[in-house]
Amino acid sequence: MKRILLTVEYDGTNYVGWQRQSNGLAVQQVLEEALLAGCGEKITVTGSSRTDAGVHALCQSVHFDTNSNIPPEKFPFVLNTKLPYDVRVQAGREVPPQFHARFMTCGKMYTFRIINSRHGSAMKRNTHVHVPVLLDEAPMREAMQYLLGKHDFAAFQASGGTANTTIRTMQEVNLWRDGDEIIFTVKGDAFLYNMVRIIAGTLIEIGHGKLPVDAFARAIATGDRLELGPTAPPQGLELTKVYYPEEAFIMPEQIKWHNDVPPRQENNPNT
Repeated sequence: MKRILLTVEYDGTNYVGWQRQSNGLAVQQVLEEALLAGCGEKITVTGSSRTDAGVHALCQSVHFDTNSNIPPEKFPFVLNTKLPYDVRVQAGREVPPQFHARFMTCGKMYTFRIINSRHGSAMKRNTHVHVPVLLDEAPMREAMQYLLGKHDFAAFQASGGTANTTIRTMQEVNLWRDGDEIIFTVKGDAFLYNMVRIIAGTLIEIGHGKLPVDAFARAIATGDRLELGPTAPPQGLELTKVYYPEEAFIMPEQIKWHNDVPPRQENNPNT
């Protein structure tokens, strides 16, 4: 039995989200069905993030256990012949038995995309949120700076969230305009339920001049959800990268090798 880590990319348009559900097709389900077809085993996979319906992933991390003799780096070739075209496995590697795709993360980066044009875009309808009224990105960029650091983000969680704590650390925020597109990224140690979409909805209101530049600061200080804007639609959101500490990937044999190496003897001319 070995534990495998996959990097999975998907367009979430046609799915009810990452996690298996009774009300529709989930990305987890199609991946597990591909593993059954490719490995001949009934396998349960665990993802790093439970993305919602319509949300995309460039780098969803997924682990599972298998008795298969397929080399880890060959899993993309095996699974991509079984998967629909809107789900692709980009990489595979063996990881230690104790590795956990969800609980061992030390950070994630999300990207949110807005198409800010009068008539929208047919080509970008599934990957961008359309905002027809011109947004001013300068106050939006300024507002994002209030997110940086360690705060209680209780106001940034939608109902239904189950986090044990609402304390989070935002490590990096960026926002820029590229023609008719406004794109922002947020990197943090963890995120609350619908947190990035609430940030996006608030930024859109700030860009319209409907909320003040310090709306995020007020929400952090008061814990009041009403200080923020609406939850933005899901299609603009992408899980871009998942981070793990280096020690998460140390294999047992590497630990044994390290322990078996005798300490280096220093040459001492006086002995």
